[in-house]
Amino acid sequence: MAQESPKNSAAEIPVTSNGQLEESHEHSFNRDLKRSLPVGLGLSETKITSHGFDSTKEGVVEAGPFPGFSASPKSSVISPSSAAASRLAGQGCDLIIPTGGKAQQKSGPVVLADEVKNPAMEKLELVRKWSLNTYKCTRQIISEKLGRGSRTVDLELEAQIDILRDNKKKYENILKLAQTLSTQLFQMVHTQRQLGDAFADLSLKSLELHEEFGYNADTQKLLAKNGETLLGAINFFIASVNTLVNKTIEDTLLTVKQYESARIEYDAYRTDLEELNLGPRDANTLPKIEQSQQLFQVHKEKYDKMRNDVSIKLKFLEENKVKVLHNQLVLFHNAIAAYFAGNQKQLEQTLKQFHIKLKTPGADAPSWLEEQ
Repeated sequence: MAQESPKNSAAEIPVTSNGQLEESHEHSFNRDLKRSLPVGLGLSETKITSHGFDSTKEGVVEAGPFPGFSASPKSSVISPSSAAASRLAGQGCDLIIPTGGKAQQKSGPVVLADEVKNPAMEKLELVRKWSLNTYKCTRQIISEKLGRGSRTVDLELEAQIDILRDNKKKYENILKLAQTLSTQLFQMVHTQRQLGDAFADLSLKSLELHEEFGYNADTQKLLAKNGETLLGAINFFIASVNTLVNKTIEDTLLTVKQYESARIEYDAYRTDLEELNLGPRDANTLPKIEQSQQLFQVHKEKYDKMRNDVSIKLKFLEENKVKVLHNQLVLFHNAIAAYFAGNQKQLEQTLKQFHIKLKTPGADAPSWLEEQ
């Protein structure tokens, strides 16, 4: 009779025909195994090595991944904390993460890479500089008007600018009167033309006064023609003076305004530098004095440049003004004298001398052939 082989706890585990544990006993076995394992070792990290009944090591539990369980072991998850983050930031440590994925902490200063300048910050800086410059210039203007601040004066240049502004007002008055004369002359010429047409019509219908109406019609038509010639000369005079006053002189005065603005900025920064130089010199004030000296030098160069530009423009303006007004005044005098003297040939010669072409009525309107 065969002897029964010895039994132990490992041999009493029932298995099915395919070698798997029964469903009912597996859960109880896992529960008992969890109780016997050390704390921190999960069931997923163990495997059971089953040896034969003759083996000396029976029911040995080895640590390792369970067969057929492909998932990698999960690492512990630490929830973020704002307090911890603030402490780490206060310590000034760098967190360096290498390619392996393990975080290492390295002490040292925090180095920030150069970032692209923010357009909003650049605009804010421009607004700040503009506000500071405007404040200094406004303070300088108020102090000058109150008689408390000093200003830089170029006596010769200031005298030329005053003469230019006074002449501009006088030229504008001449221009206004010449335009009034042109309007009145145009109305007179229009009236003379209508009067000549009326005389010519009566000359045809009144046989008794045919010659008298005819003479008056010819005279009025001649006056209207001469008036149109004089009107062309006056309009040419007005156009030339208008260009001189409202373009050439105005452009020079615009440069004068830029020069005056540069002068105010120069005096404002000069005053700041003088105030800093009068104060104490220490570690705090020396950088301010150096910066103020640089700004003063920049505005001084700008002021000198604008003063030179104004001097050059005033010189060329004076030469151009004399040349233009000389020709226009000769034209105006000869045309008026020839018109009231009744010298038609002299009047026409004056227009030819200055290359003035009269516009015939309806010459501006294109013909129907040109419109097609």
